[in-house]
Amino acid sequence: MSFKKLNPLLKEALADLDLENSNSFQKKALPRIKSGKDLYLIAPGDSGKTTAMIISVIQKLNAQAFEDSPRALIYVKDKEAALELEQKFKTFTEEMDLRIYCAYEEQNIEDQKYEIYYGMDIVIATPRRLGKLFSMTGIHLGQLQLFIIEDADFINRGNHFNEIIRIPLSIKKCQYLVFAEEMSPKLEKLQESFMERAQIINFKK
Repeated sequence: MSFKKLNPLLKEALADLDLENSNSFQKKALPRIKSGKDLYLIAPGDSGKTTAMIISVIQKLNAQAFEDSPRALIYVKDKEAALELEQKFKTFTEEMDLRIYCAYEEQNIEDQKYEIYYGMDIVIATPRRLGKLFSMTGIHLGQLQLFIIEDADFINRGNHFNEIIRIPLSIKKCQYLVFAEEMSPKLEKLQESFMERAQIINFKK
């Protein structure tokens, strides 16, 4: 997929970041993501997975804010990963009005509930905090278009798997994307709940 076919604001952001051409992984992944299919995107570290994900989210959301409910939900392993991904998104969206919110355990959950309710396009969250917000009806998923697990290898540890699989039961329709360095039994087990139709892109450098 050529960057020339992207939203004009996104193309400008890529040019400002000196990202003129997609790399090998992105050439393979971006058109498949654009197709709307549910995907496992398996590739080594430093393959450009996060950049591909950010480009895909911005493109899917047409690089602009829309109403109040989140349209992209991105799971990350912890606070540090959430803050890092939020900052990466902001480097791409400086000239856009997309609203990005980062939710993790150390914050006041009532404040989070209010701020998300006020209007967000992209919510980046840890599984535990998102689960609590969902239980409090602190997040509305009626307009969700993208459900993403970033660096999904973390779900092999702790109770993250159980926390993640609860929410898709309440989603009528959206695209599911799982980015990871390698496939694992727990990732495969996602196929029993919401990844049953997913295709696998297995990229090796």
